[in-house]
Amino acid sequence: MHENFLRAVVEILFENVVFASNQTKVVLWQPPQKLEQCFDFSLGQNGVTQEKLLVFLKNTIKFSVKTGHRYFINQLFSGLDPYGLAGQWLTDALNASVYTYEVAPVFTLMETHIIGEVCRMVGPQWGDGMFCPGGSTANGTAINLARFRYCPDIKKSGSCGLSRFVLFTSEECHYSIHKFASFIGIGEDNVILISTDSIGQIVPEDLDEKIKKELAEGAIPLAVIATLGTTVRGAFDPICEIAEICKKYNIWLHIDAAWGGGLIFSQKHRAKLNGIERADSIVINPHKLLAVPQQCSILLVKNRDILYECHSKHAEYLFQKDKYYDKSYDLGDKYLQCGRKCDVFKFWFMWKAKGSSGFANHIDTLMDLAEYFEGQIRERPEFMLVSPRQYMNVCFWYLPRYLQGKQNILDYSAQLHKVAPQIKAMMIKHGSVMMGYQPLKKLPNFFRFVSQNSSVTKKDVTYILDLISEIGTAIYKVGHVRGCKVKVWKV
Repeated sequence: MHENFLRAVVEILFENVVFASNQTKVVLWQPPQKLEQCFDFSLGQNGVTQEKLLVFLKNTIKFSVKTGHRYFINQLFSGLDPYGLAGQWLTDALNASVYTYEVAPVFTLMETHIIGEVCRMVGPQWGDGMFCPGGSTANGTAINLARFRYCPDIKKSGSCGLSRFVLFTSEECHYSIHKFASFIGIGEDNVILISTDSIGQIVPEDLDEKIKKELAEGAIPLAVIATLGTTVRGAFDPICEIAEICKKYNIWLHIDAAWGGGLIFSQKHRAKLNGIERADSIVINPHKLLAVPQQCSILLVKNRDILYECHSKHAEYLFQKDKYYDKSYDLGDKYLQCGRKCDVFKFWFMWKAKGSSGFANHIDTLMDLAEYFEGQIRERPEFMLVSPRQYMNVCFWYLPRYLQGKQNILDYSAQLHKVAPQIKAMMIKHGSVMMGYQPLKKLPNFFRFVSQNSSVTKKDVTYILDLISEIGTAIYKVGHVRGCKVKVWKV
């Protein structure tokens, strides 16, 4: 009975997700209230039939975003890798929890090999690492390690009575830095933001000045968090200069390379990571650039002992001292988590299938595509770059005809701020393209093109830009900057 059911499930997944045509919509958009009406979310005392369960599966797929679609370019993950999917299915079927060699012999050894290999790719002095449930948690774990390194007694006695801790990071950093500063008791107000330049990189001089200021006020600088591949602009902070400042003041250097760290596989583009080996900790998310299925995030540390020193509790029901094998193969005590999903296998399986050169080809293809996209933005008068591209991220505005060449008018930014949300709303409601937009600093809303799906082609780029232009032209059929009404589609 269950065998037939599971085979039917796999057929549905094959037909509607894995091998679905790219002619299908990225999403069949419904407002929340309408989705509540057309999808049965209710739960009851009695179960339903397998036939009804299959209907629920189909409806879940029907109303979900197809993140493997070529026109899903909304987040820092996309695509559907067959080897990664196979790896994900296997780990879900085995339902392993990777804390001891006893319960997960293959996966504990696999983690050790993967962590060791990635450490070697970063630099010869790198010691250990761990898989985390996402880059945010990895960043938070690194902050906690920095605090432990400053005062190991905090593990037992807490931080009461110590001076104010402060963190330093880019004003374009990932928001997880603030969240975890709050979570572990440092406080959001003690995250000191460092100015960025015109392309989004930390200004080292500002970092140095703000460290001096906090020291003069009696604060304890715990860590500098630099970024290699910022979320919005894809900026790469000047790591070598930042590392010198950290060395000068003896401050922990953490690098959030969740987005950019995958470049270690590309000989052509690895120079963007210059200085990465000088960090104390690094986050790399294979589920971003390398298109490993979510979630797959790695925190690396230079000090090979600090994970155990900071996290271990020696729970005797798991980590017995008199085991029948070498207990050094048990990994769980260096983790904050106990029960933990196996994230290593899908990454290992993809790496085994493609080789390092396969990942490199994937990256180089994506970088070439981003370069082409940027070139198209420069050539077409209805588009304008926000700043020069450094990475996969291409940030740009669509300019309605009535705003082209009118940057000096009084309400130019206010008018431009409304454009991207209206165009995105139309694309989503048509199910054609899902692309992110956002403001930044004092800049009005702009689009961000970013893809980790190496099946996206130049033809797709043309389609996306033509679609934005077509929708924008239709929305702003009539317009005048001052005094004349702007005709807008209701979206």
